Amino acid sequence: MAVVLLDIDGVLQVSGAAIPGAPEAVRKLRADGHRLRLVTNNTIRSRAGLAAELRSLGFDVDAAEIETTPLAAAHALAGSRVLALTAAAIHEDLAGRVTLVERDADAVLVGGAEETDESARIYAYDTLNRAFAELQRNARLVALHTNRWWQTAAGPQLDGGAFVAALEYAAGVEAEIVGKPSRAYFEAALAEVGARPEEAVMVGDDVETDVQAAMALGLRGVLVRTGKFREESLAAADPQPDAVLDSARDLPSWLARARGGSGRRP
Repeated sequence: MAVVLLDIDGVLQVSGAAIPGAPEAVRKLRADGHRLRLVTNNTIRSRAGLAAELRSLGFDVDAAEIETTPLAAAHALAGSRVLALTAAAIHEDLAGRVTLVERDADAVLVGGAEETDESARIYAYDTLNRAFAELQRNARLVALHTNRWWQTAAGPQLDGGAFVAALEYAAGVEAEIVGKPSRAYFEAALAEVGARPEEAVMVGDDVETDVQAAMALGLRGVLVRTGKFREESLAAADPQPDAVLDSARDLPSWLARARGGSGRRP
């Protein structure tokens, strides 16, 4: 059986609504004996909060199965003083290993956008200017991810990557990335389940951040036509995904066919 890494936003749900057939697909994957790990660049909810939200949508998941970028950042920045330009909901995942401060920071941590007014606070001019001042004093710039945009029920919305790029440009520094598509993020997810890359499949809606990044590490890559999927991005992708499915609903049957017909581990 395969280890299946599943993106959350765009693959399992969009804007708090389950993608049709996705909860049933997760149950079927478990019934078929596949090991699951949910890997997400979601930066606005704690791991416990994400698990609770997914359960409310009908998904059978446990918080321990979710790999989040805030947890990866907390591990990478352990012991540091951190100015966090992030949603307040993830501070609990950070505070166990770092000290959250407003000035004299060792690192500036930039998270992603969300569908509430909190993004206006996170990316306000005064806040970004305070972060710029810390970077000028040689604080590290760390990004939970550098996504340019994300998909919501209201359409594409600007994401945190635009503000990371602005701080890089202004301060003349390069951000360290702890979420997808960093190699370390996928390696950490595989380590949690004790799997080698060739034993795993990554399923995502972003051909670059999810699929190609995982394929570069040796995983098989499956792209779904939900969430932020765009035909033009697929057409330009090199390499192409191992499979393109209409949605997560089709994943259990694809894995069964791949195992039975290709001679390769799915």
